[in-house]
Amino acid sequence: MAITFLFKLRVCGCFVSSFVAAMEFARIIFSGFLVSLALSVGAAKVKDLPPCNFKAIYNFGDSNSDTGAISAAIFPRQWPNGETFFHKPAGRLCDGRLMIDFIAERLGLPFLSAYLDSIGSNFQQGANFASGGSTIVPQNKTIAESGLSPFALNVQIWQYDQFKARTTDLYKVSKYSCRNQLPRPKDFPEALYVFDIGQNDIAYGLRTVDDAQLLASMPDIISQLAIAVQLLYTQGARTFWIHNTGPIGCLPSTLLSIKNPPPGFLDNHGCVESQNDIAKEFNRQLKNRVIKLRAELPRAAITYVDIYTAKHGLISNSKQQGFVDAQKICCGYHKNGIDVGCGGILPLPNGTKIFGTACEDPSLYISWDGVHYTEAANRWIANRLINGSLSDPPIPTTHACYRTS
Repeated sequence: MAITFLFKLRVCGCFVSSFVAAMEFARIIFSGFLVSLALSVGAAKVKDLPPCNFKAIYNFGDSNSDTGAISAAIFPRQWPNGETFFHKPAGRLCDGRLMIDFIAERLGLPFLSAYLDSIGSNFQQGANFASGGSTIVPQNKTIAESGLSPFALNVQIWQYDQFKARTTDLYKVSKYSCRNQLPRPKDFPEALYVFDIGQNDIAYGLRTVDDAQLLASMPDIISQLAIAVQLLYTQGARTFWIHNTGPIGCLPSTLLSIKNPPPGFLDNHGCVESQNDIAKEFNRQLKNRVIKLRAELPRAAITYVDIYTAKHGLISNSKQQGFVDAQKICCGYHKNGIDVGCGGILPLPNGTKIFGTACEDPSLYISWDGVHYTEAANRWIANRLINGSLSDPPIPTTHACYRTS
């Protein structure tokens, strides 16, 4: 390595003695050791250290964190989505902000522009590759057939690769006029890489195969998420914030189709227990794989975030936390066997129409549209994730760059 370093000095036209070169090489190695030492500490001491200086966020996921991909690429989100915070549809399936928005706010970064949105986007401090309906494992079904996005996780990683490569090339063009809308190449390793995906793999499996088959597919699902992390690591990514999946059996949309459930089918909180058990198994395997990734990627700081516990805690204590019953849906029409989605319109034979309007006060509801959460619920959940109390290791998002020993 010292010979290589000396050769580089000569190529650059710097004529220095071998002694000076050796001393400089030793200084670099020692500095790297200090950085490594500073970033590898006990979890209990992390909060006493300065917060990480994240330059950007890169997010990969599904509709729980999609800030405009599907809206730009396939069909726009309709009113009343966005009514609470943005006062107009903003590419999100929510009345306002998502958890990824609250994470960005906490880090002092702007909301993420969707990579697929070409109008008015700014990627200087990150990009969002999440797409509504995305899965970890590609399903080879059209969105019309399955409701699943064509932008599965592997495609999102390809998009990131292209984004990084093209950004790096454009930054070399001194006269390129939009450099202030792109990240600096050196900022990619200093970004936070967030994963919030897996719910659709489970939901689609519950619709198409039996529980045993779905459970048998879990190792492959988890493996493909791990491969995505590894690929980003080879590109220089170092800080990962990985959400597990939520209590899918508690989604109000699931219960709309269930009439007269047998005893024991629902738990004490009105959730489908068997579906939540599958989500728990997914999370168990994901956590184990994250532990292995830490050993495989020694320079990475990888945080496993227990979003399941946060969401289930809110759902099971909804009224104590100031919300209405967790199974109530704010946006949409669901009465007398008629279901109209949020923002939808159903013409009736008599010439009248049924509208999927929003409730009067979304801040009192946990569920926005039967699948996605309201801004108020997202804020409640985000507060418990960002502070690190439900993470492994238990460190806040602001300190996620530190590797704990």
